[in-house]
Amino acid sequence: MDVTPVLAPPPDQAAKDAALRRAAQALEASFLTEMLSAAGLGMAREGLGSGGAGEDHFASFLVHEHARIMVEAGGIGLSESIFNALKEQANDT
Repeated sequence: MDVTPVLAPPPDQAAKDAALRRAAQALEASFLTEMLSAAGLGMAREGLGSGGAGEDHFASFLVHEHARIMVEAGGIGLSESIFNALKEQANDT
C-alpha cells in the first residue's frame, strides 16, 4: 500500500495572474477611495436637504463604489503597475 501524500497541483498561470490582477485592482480602488475622500467627495452638505447622520455613515460606501467603478473603467493605471510588480516578484521566487 502506497502512503505517498497526494498534493494538489499548483494553480495554472492564468489563475495566478487573475488573482494578482484582482489584488492590484483592489489596492488601486483603496487608493482612489482615499484620494476621493480627501478631495471632499462624500462630504455632507450643509443646510436643508442634507441627509443627516445617515448620509455621513454611508458616504464612505458611496465613495468606495465610485473608486471601484473608476478602476473597472481603466482607473489611473496604478493597478497595472502594481500587477506587473507583483508578477515580477512572483516570477523571481
